[in-house]
Amino acid sequence: MPYVNVRITKEPDTTPEKKAEVIRGITDVLVNVLGKNPNTTFVLIDEVEQENWGIGGMPTPEWRAKQK
Repeated sequence: MPYVNVRITKEPDTTPEKKAEVIRGITDVLVNVLGKNPNTTFVLIDEVEQENWGIGGMPTPEWRAKQK
């Protein structure tokens, strides 16, 4: 009974359709590679506010601004 937790920053373009595609894709990998049962495979997408996610010692918005 696999459980996969995907953590991503909240983004305006992350639609429910895109999240459904991620869930299907991860489930398919576990089914095809490890032979897991899709009916008992759990995928959780945990969206984190950008200001709560840090990279290189900075909140994500600050880090992204420096990458431009």
